[in-house]
Amino acid sequence: MEFRKVLALRGPNIWANFPVLEGWVDLGDLKDKPSNEIPGFNERLMSWLPSMIEHRCSLGVRGGFFERLRIGTYPAHILEHVTLELQSLSGTEVGFGKARETSEEGVYKVIVEYIEESVGRECLDVARSLCLAAINDLPFDLAGEIERLRDLVQSVCLGPSTRAIVDAAIARGIPYRRMNTNSLVVFGHGRKQHRIQAAETDRTGAIAESIAQDKELTREFLRAAGVPTPRGRTVVDAEDAWDAACEVGVPVVVKPRDGNQGRGVATNLHTREQVAAAFAAAKLESDSVLVEQFAPGQDYRLLIVGERLAAAARREPAHVIGDGSRTINQLIEKANQDPRRGDHHATVLSKIKLDAVSLAVLSEQGHSPESVPSEGERVLIRRNANLSTGGTAIDVTERVHPAVAAGAIDARSRRSQRRR
Repeated sequence: MEFRKVLALRGPNIWANFPVLEGWVDLGDLKDKPSNEIPGFNERLMSWLPSMIEHRCSLGVRGGFFERLRIGTYPAHILEHVTLELQSLSGTEVGFGKARETSEEGVYKVIVEYIEESVGRECLDVARSLCLAAINDLPFDLAGEIERLRDLVQSVCLGPSTRAIVDAAIARGIPYRRMNTNSLVVFGHGRKQHRIQAAETDRTGAIAESIAQDKELTREFLRAAGVPTPRGRTVVDAEDAWDAACEVGVPVVVKPRDGNQGRGVATNLHTREQVAAAFAAAKLESDSVLVEQFAPGQDYRLLIVGERLAAAARREPAHVIGDGSRTINQLIEKANQDPRRGDHHATVLSKIKLDAVSLAVLSEQGHSPESVPSEGERVLIRRNANLSTGGTAIDVTERVHPAVAAGAIDARSRRSQRRR
């Protein structure tokens, strides 16, 4: 079973109106060996990939593909289904596939839908190896391969924010193309096309982006627009950080001036020792560090589109709930088994990790990673609620007070007017 070539049909094509891979596979000696005539093959394949019972195949019923295996079907058809299943197990859900003979005996076209081309190609290769292992009764590390494919998905697929924008465009019938391995996407054609990079659009000004990357400058603009902001300043070393904390009054927040995703952020700090440790952690993320007043309360994110509040979320910091038997390390490991959590920024949630900041937060609560919290005890791993540091988000759009929404809209409008 060898591939002659694998074509990526990236636009509407003869098979579908969405992208597919078309693999030309030469079955060689397997062209005359249906699945029911290969000793043990069906049993091995079904035990390795039991989730394929959901494949209805041409029979149109649950378990349809397994029935086709028992009746007898050829390796090209099997390769199609295994490739689709591997993509789904790796985190890119797909369902369209076909296997068709060519004019050359033993050579088939295997067509499979894909979401990310590099993932589809890799799954096609892994599917071939898996099929050959099942045919020849050889061992196959399926768990390791799926884990590797999941890592690939997280490293190359669009992040959740960009994916949401792309999905919204698809729902509206707007064509799109991904232009690179990052998050640059083009919507539409010709003079009506628009571009996004992650969650930024081609209407995002370069100056606005620079301001947003500077937390101190952002605070100054917000204050000028009438938005309440905490007092604070840039500091040069741990001693200066404590001086700044005394100036604004404890508790304080220490964070990188130009950081993102919550890395190096420490909140609710009261002592010189806490501030010094937080300065060291923030310094690892940026050459410039800020000390600001700490504002107690919940963390909310409000999205303004045009002149209206489009969405609001309350974000919860990374935490675990004790069960009276497992350590904090074990509780974190359990939480990280959630398939929505990943090591990259391509998943909806990020895995909870222990670093210098989180270890300090545990210490403040009288815990270490080996502590066993009591049943029902809520243990914070971080105090900042960024999703990228293990936090979660709850939709509260319908609960936002009109006055709060009006204030957010007003702040955006004033900033827009100042840019004009």
